[in-house]
Amino acid sequence: MTVLIWAYVFTGKIYAQGSSAYDFLNIPSSSYVYGMGGTNVSSIHSDIDLVSQNPALFGPENDKELKLGYMHYIGSSNFGSVRYGMAAGEHGAWAAGIRYLNYGTFQGYESSGVSTGTFSVQDVVVEGSYSHDFTYRLRGGINVKMVYSAYEQYSAFALAADIGLCYYNEVHEFSWGLVLKNMGGQLKRFQDKYTPVPFDIEMGITKGFNNTFNFSITAWHLTKWRLPYYVHEEGGETELTNAGFFRNFFRHLVFGVEYSPSDKFYLTLGYNYKTASDMAAYQRNFFSGFSVGTGFNVKAFSVGAAFAMPHKGAATVLINLGLDITELL
Repeated sequence: MTVLIWAYVFTGKIYAQGSSAYDFLNIPSSSYVYGMGGTNVSSIHSDIDLVSQNPALFGPENDKELKLGYMHYIGSSNFGSVRYGMAAGEHGAWAAGIRYLNYGTFQGYESSGVSTGTFSVQDVVVEGSYSHDFTYRLRGGINVKMVYSAYEQYSAFALAADIGLCYYNEVHEFSWGLVLKNMGGQLKRFQDKYTPVPFDIEMGITKGFNNTFNFSITAWHLTKWRLPYYVHEEGGETELTNAGFFRNFFRHLVFGVEYSPSDKFYLTLGYNYKTASDMAAYQRNFFSGFSVGTGFNVKAFSVGAAFAMPHKGAATVLINLGLDITELL
């Protein structure tokens, strides 16, 4: 039987140290979010791609907004995305998008060691979203995802949904978000074994100061307390380790800060301690866990970019191009 060496290693262990083959669903398509640490469910920012973090973070203000994204990820992985949103009356909005994730070309082998040639590994996510304002400050939303994975001769299909809430007090520059993420399951299996989607509960707060600085704290992986990770042993091997209380506590938190002197420009800095500790067995460096981002917009056009280096051999870059069609009409 052909072994899929990197397919499961990449999508399972390296990104999230999880047991799901669908952990790629947690990779952001928004350069703003990537620059804020990779996860954020509470920031109020004009970006239609925030719907993949919390479907309550988009609304009628994103009318006729188009966003394209490209990400060069670890190794030879390249991801692309496109999303479009429109207002649905004064208090609602809908969006549709697609994400394509290609992990490059791999060499396949039989169990006897005989080469079977090269094969590709890819995932496709098709999404549909809707949000509605319950009150002036409270909004809810849902994001439904159809997920198709093709790993050499194996394929799988899953359905998942995110349900989110967002509270925003503009006077106090405070927002709060809650998301039940990736609820659903696998409908077509790779083989006989059922593979779950990575269900999670995420909650976050964002506090602004003088309409210039925004600070965010996001708590994720709230469905379980202990988040084991790999560390080096003598001889270069690794072992699975349970972190102490404080280390485990901070593995549940993602921190982000935004500097935005105007609505035309922003800078972001994020820190994800879980990424830093997960990469302890993969040659991490001082910058592991950190991410930076920037963006600007001119009339109907916007550009965003974010950069991170999970370990010393892998720099990742995410770029977004946006178009506000209403500004052209």
